Amino acid sequence: MRIENTGIDGLVMDLKPLDKITGQHAFIRAGQWDYERVTYDYKIGSNEKNITYYIRVQGYATSGDVDRRDAVIKLLTPLLGKHYYPHGIEYGEEENFPESLVERAQTLLTNLANELKPLAQEKGN
Repeated sequence: MRIENTGIDGLVMDLKPLDKITGQHAFIRAGQWDYERVTYDYKIGSNEKNITYYIRVQGYATSGDVDRRDAVIKLLTPLLGKHYYPHGIEYGEEENFPESLVERAQTLLTNLANELKPLAQEKGN
């Protein structure tokens, strides 16, 4: 499920401060990157058997290289996903998400965006 209107979609910023701020908000990049893309995940446990939710923020390098940590990253619209163990994460609009979870995701992402915006560059391609 796409989480719209958080202020994150389209932000462009240097990788180092992006890593720092997302980490401070418990959005973890870990090994989820390649030379041109990054993915930050926020894990939310569930009382449902074998279910975990993830808020995912993805981005791609408009210049530089993620591996060299000199990339400039453009962020995409965040996603809310449901992980079905052992099958993987589903992000489809047909997924059922509790309203309280959607509201929590919106709040977490808006708070993250508010800290990212002062360091962001002009929105670009």
